[in-house]
Amino acid sequence: MKELLKTQYGLIRITRETLFAFLGELPPEKLRADVPGFGSGSIIRTHIHVADCYRYWLGSFAFGQKRADFAFATKEEIAEADVRAVRDRFKRADETADRFLDRYDGRMLESVTNEVKWQPEWSTTPLWLLTHTETHEFHHKGQIAAMARLLGYEPPNTDLE
Repeated sequence: MKELLKTQYGLIRITRETLFAFLGELPPEKLRADVPGFGSGSIIRTHIHVADCYRYWLGSFAFGQKRADFAFATKEEIAEADVRAVRDRFKRADETADRFLDRYDGRMLESVTNEVKWQPEWSTTPLWLLTHTETHEFHHKGQIAAMARLLGYEPPNTDLE
């Protein structure tokens, strides 16, 4: 099962590279521009949010750390971020995903319990954490593509290679 899930995550990384290549062509001010109607506000902030969520759910939550101990990106980090900085955050997210898949190999349906902001103890399975983070990335990838279009840029197809 671990090899299948690692292969799946590898395919997600390939689609992410297509998005990174496209975003690398946009002016930094466009990446940081607020686009009304999107929860995270800008392309760069949205992309950082995705990487942080991988690190939080597959790292901190799954490894029993408390939410308060996790360092989400600060406003200053976001304000200074460029595509290279987001790539660096995703490199850490990829390392977290690899560690997660190794730890939960053969145990993807076991219960994992930790605190969340909406309650002191919440349980789910490693498979659900992985599913959530991967679908979360694709949800926001669609938002990033929509924001780019609203800013006057046509993104490439990032879903199928």
